[in-house]
Amino acid sequence: MKRTLFLLLATAATLGLGQQACLAQTNNAGTPAARVGGEAFQAPNASGSGSTAESQAPNTDYKPLLPNQTRAPQPAQKTEVEVASVAKGLASPWALEFLPDGRMIVTEKAGKIRIVSKDGAVGDPIAGVPKVDSRGQGGLLDIALSPSFAADRLVYISYSEPREKGNGTTVAKAKLIETGGTAKLDDLKVIFRQTPTYDGDKHFGSRLVFSTDGKLFVTVGERSDKQTRGQAQDLTSGLGKVFRIDTDGNAPKDNPFAGSDKAKPEIWSYGHRNVQGATLDGQGRLWIVEHGPRGGDELNRPRPGINYGWPLASYGLEYSGEKIADGATVAAGTSQPVYYWDPVIGPSAIAYYDKDVFPAWKGQFVIGGLVSKGLVVLKLAGDTVVTEERVPLDHRIRDVKVGSDGAIYAVTEGENGEILKLTSKKGS
Repeated sequence: MKRTLFLLLATAATLGLGQQACLAQTNNAGTPAARVGGEAFQAPNASGSGSTAESQAPNTDYKPLLPNQTRAPQPAQKTEVEVASVAKGLASPWALEFLPDGRMIVTEKAGKIRIVSKDGAVGDPIAGVPKVDSRGQGGLLDIALSPSFAADRLVYISYSEPREKGNGTTVAKAKLIETGGTAKLDDLKVIFRQTPTYDGDKHFGSRLVFSTDGKLFVTVGERSDKQTRGQAQDLTSGLGKVFRIDTDGNAPKDNPFAGSDKAKPEIWSYGHRNVQGATLDGQGRLWIVEHGPRGGDELNRPRPGINYGWPLASYGLEYSGEKIADGATVAAGTSQPVYYWDPVIGPSAIAYYDKDVFPAWKGQFVIGGLVSKGLVVLKLAGDTVVTEERVPLDHRIRDVKVGSDGAIYAVTEGENGEILKLTSKKGS
């Protein structure tokens, strides 16, 4: 099947002092020019001093294009934490969200949603959850509360939906109703389906993040296989994209490809591999972490209409050890990652820390690591990483959230999943 590829051609400006500016334009008069939001990436001068958080040898001999684009130094002083288990007995939990009263609502991969009380008691499954395809990496994925949840009680979920001839990532919304100690999802409506459908069990994404203007960002994957991954570059395909929709699933008129009949209007950015972590920073900007192959996990700040390179360029290898795109780490018309990891950390989730329990982490990103089995804390100066800190937890971390109490809550993966609470170590 012939697919038309629309690559955004970029002109790289001066790279002196680590600065990379990109100007995006169209290569087809019928496609509107992409808009680039925010400032260009500005890398700090790398001093080269200090040890790095990553001590293992990389999988590749690839060199970063920008200073501090990988293996940033550790902070001068390590943050000491205390860890307590506040809930146990969850079956492969995937996502956590806090309800306004302090309880937690948690998705389980096999297709159940449970409410966890303030004292850690895990409730019975909520009724009304749609059927999911939980094979491989699929299942019930993220959950997000409506920005007006206190009034409308709406929750949004993403999941791998079983379909004729395959599956795909789907987003639905429903009203959470609680009566007499029981809970259910009522009036469930599918608002968005990733297409095309594909018969596979990998790279569904998916995180849901409401922006400050009430629009919903939806992250997905490109389904992993070589026959599908190229569609991350295809604007007529919904694979390997970040989408931006309204609460009914419609494409906002200010999306970068709105009004084009040659691109999906819901697309915000493209050229992504498998985005399982997304959050807003203190300025309300979207940030994501996405899985690389063997090396090449990435931190990105998706801007409207921009191409993030997969699979034209990567700082990783195939799992077999073969090169991807003949070893290209830079490709014309694509944006470099803000930061990358080699070897991988397996980034599952990302949260922006804006509380006071961990003063040293205020304004920093906290990332869950499946492979690194803990948290990765990144400090940024502007849009670039200046330090990286590792917090070992001896568990594969599937989700990370910041509580209203300032503590950090980490969800562990597995059949006996837990919710861990991290607070500052006394005396530190």
